[in-house]
Amino acid sequence: MNAPTPKKKRRIRKRNILITIVLLLVVARILLPYIVLHYGNKKLATMDGYYGHVDDITISLYRGAYTIHKFYLNKVDSASREQTPFISSNVIDLSVEWKSLFKGKLVGELDFLEPKVLFTKDKVEPEDIQKDTSDFKDILKDFMPLKINRFEIARGEIHYIDETSSPKLDLFLDQAHILAQNLSSVQDTSLLPSKVDATANVYGGKLDLKVRLNALDNIFDMSAELKNTQLTEFNEFFQAYVNIDVSKGTFGVYTEIASKKGKWVGYVKPIIKDLKVIGPEDKDDNFWNKIWEGIIGVGGLILKNPSKDQIATKIPIEGDLKSTDVSTWYAIVQLLRNAFVQALYPAIDNEVNLASLNKEMEDSSKNFFQRVFSKPDKEKQKKN
Repeated sequence: MNAPTPKKKRRIRKRNILITIVLLLVVARILLPYIVLHYGNKKLATMDGYYGHVDDITISLYRGAYTIHKFYLNKVDSASREQTPFISSNVIDLSVEWKSLFKGKLVGELDFLEPKVLFTKDKVEPEDIQKDTSDFKDILKDFMPLKINRFEIARGEIHYIDETSSPKLDLFLDQAHILAQNLSSVQDTSLLPSKVDATANVYGGKLDLKVRLNALDNIFDMSAELKNTQLTEFNEFFQAYVNIDVSKGTFGVYTEIASKKGKWVGYVKPIIKDLKVIGPEDKDDNFWNKIWEGIIGVGGLILKNPSKDQIATKIPIEGDLKSTDVSTWYAIVQLLRNAFVQALYPAIDNEVNLASLNKEMEDSSKNFFQRVFSKPDKEKQKKN
């Protein structure tokens, strides 16, 4: 039997190396999800102030992506070690954004399916929300080292829970859809290259939010409106904190805010329509509760615009990173104006943007009330 020639030996050696590489890749592909899952759960279990877990991870090499299944993150009480649900999501998909890769940018995208965020009274205070948000962003960085250029949330929920109130509260918005695009300014390099659009259901009403921003320079222009939310759905809240209930009415709120260089201006315009406090369901209330609801009802009747059947006001706000000014007197004037002079229109006024913010910053020599009550330059010119 003839010994293999050197050429044949080289072919056999190359074939064996190729087979070994293929086997190693197959083994790595099989083990990789378990390695990532073990690393992720170890990280989530050892976080200061939190405890989290992931049920499963699948990897799609051809997409440059992997998917987290059944993720949750709880807040942990430092003394009792009791856990309170905080964030969860059925699916989180993390991947390379291929269209940006073709533009020479290596960035990622995130997709959340049915995420839920719970803010529980006495478990998370307002000043803790920024910290919690930063901590969650740090977790995402561990799972997704790429800079995020796009994220989308589908069928999300946000809850506010108060287990100490009577009755207990669980206020929430659901069916939230949020789409944030071009966060890393890959496709557009204009002044406000990024955009966030969001919608949600709020007790029969619809929330619509639009934000245009430049995250690098901390500039944004935002508008939002909430229409036709049913006040009767908030009766547990009213009973717990105001000791009344509502038999009829809808609520809306409209707002615009612009921010630049740490300073912001804007307004909030709440509108209540068809309000009725006292109804047949109050017949079994005690005497003092009936008196209190009667006072609220009379106050609402006095402040209601009869032609539009609405109570409304407009509250201008401005501030910076150190403080925020809210004109209470202007809000009262607008409340009375809506009732006795002219009804406020239930819509966004389209009067706050970066241009109006620039003018506000130029007029900083005037005090707050001078700027609020002064007439626009165009109106002055017409009068002259």
